[in-house]
Amino acid sequence: MIKSLPPLTLILGGQRSGKSAYAESLFGAGGVYLATGHATDTEMAERIETHIERRGEGWVTIEEPLDLSAALMRTAKLHGDKPVLLDSLGLWVANMQHAGRAPVIEAEALAEAFVRHPSPVVVVSDEVGLGVIPMNAVARAFVDALGLVNQIVAARAHRVMLVSAGLPLMLKQEEHNS
Repeated sequence: MIKSLPPLTLILGGQRSGKSAYAESLFGAGGVYLATGHATDTEMAERIETHIERRGEGWVTIEEPLDLSAALMRTAKLHGDKPVLLDSLGLWVANMQHAGRAPVIEAEALAEAFVRHPSPVVVVSDEVGLGVIPMNAVARAFVDALGLVNQIVAARAHRVMLVSAGLPLMLKQEEHNS
């Protein structure tokens, strides 16, 4: 790793802000990439392929759209010494809502699973609410849920970064025992 990672880092940013690339830059020789996205159309498949190509070698990829706590337990058993990059919390919230589940209710347990993981966990999420209020109820429910989930994870995180135009800004930095 380029720098020592705390137990939990949250990286926020808007669409195409550079948040995923920044998160990946924190991992020197790779790690476990916990992917919440899945290809539902050609455009999404191309986005996923771009992420895979940018990461290169050294990454173990686990795809899990819903049950992140179980996926984290699997990574701990199989790859406990490797840091984990979860990309993204926004897609997880969307997946949960689409499945009829309540991401805000499950977020506290998920944040606890992040902190208890034996290796550092870096979580990428979309920053929401900086623009106009969405015109439809589904979009407003997503913005509300992701905003609350981000707050829950940020409260537990040791480091929180905001990436805008590819530039990281430190929002929170707590001491931790390495």
